[in-house]
Amino acid sequence: MPLCLAMVMEFAPPRRAALTTGLLMTSYHAGGMFATTLGLTPAPAAGWRWVFWAGVLPAVIAVPLLLKLLPESPGVLLARGERAKADAVADRYGLVRPTQVAAPAAGAAGRLAAVRALFRPESRWATPLLWLASFSGLLLVYGVSTWLPQMMRASGYGLSSSVSFLLVINAGGIVGLLIAGRTADRFGAVRVSAVWFVLTAAGALLLKAHLPLGVTYAVVAITGVWLFSAQVMVYATANTVYRESERAAGLGLVTGVGRTGAVVGPWLIGSLAANGNQSWGFTTFALAGLLGAAAISLVPPARRMSGRQRASAGAVVTADA
Repeated sequence: MPLCLAMVMEFAPPRRAALTTGLLMTSYHAGGMFATTLGLTPAPAAGWRWVFWAGVLPAVIAVPLLLKLLPESPGVLLARGERAKADAVADRYGLVRPTQVAAPAAGAAGRLAAVRALFRPESRWATPLLWLASFSGLLLVYGVSTWLPQMMRASGYGLSSSVSFLLVINAGGIVGLLIAGRTADRFGAVRVSAVWFVLTAAGALLLKAHLPLGVTYAVVAITGVWLFSAQVMVYATANTVYRESERAAGLGLVTGVGRTGAVVGPWLIGSLAANGNQSWGFTTFALAGLLGAAAISLVPPARRMSGRQRASAGAVVTADA
């Protein structure tokens, strides 16, 4: 996922990075909907193993297409010394030609330097705050995805309805990503992520109440609009914080550290469920949403160079060389 995000952000049209990130992540939720559909249809009759066989098929199709069609990063090509190829890819996709500023350093020492650069003065506070926001967001994403059916059954809903809530919340997630991406490109990913986290907390508290089935479906769908895109806008924020040469390392650590939330969320809600306290799960989700909102709100404003400034910087580097 961090590699896909880094690639998409590098090739995104100007002022459309957040929208492009949202578009990429809609596929994640389309897959979630497809997986839920498999769980509701062939799995009960054919067995759970068929769900895993079905999961293999997209990879079998995608890998050859990626190898054939996906372009290499111009910055990486430049770092390899392939200047002509780097310029050709940049020209083909309407990008600013890469300079040494955008080229990641090679080798183990270069990778370690990219990680250290995440704590340079401009981003030393942003990095841990992004990690905390990602932790909160992925706690929500995986906690809800794992335990929502069980929590809804404990609230008195039927089995079919409880599983269907996963389908509905992922559908809301697709809509939310498109809305969040457009909104973040206009008002900033930090603001959108913070507001979305707060709205997720409100939705989680609403789900704690036993509402009529139709109203509950609506609340689940609307909560999905906010929940998933709040986390994706954390990724979009990382794109504004880190320089091109640090983007992949930054996103890798934001998603990697955030995965601790993906572990803690299902474990914590499972512990509550084991003790008969499923309803506290919704309160836990609300608190995670507020924590994510606080963390992302405190990320310092980005101070990044424009494309023209990067080109000028590259010209200076070339001249010095």
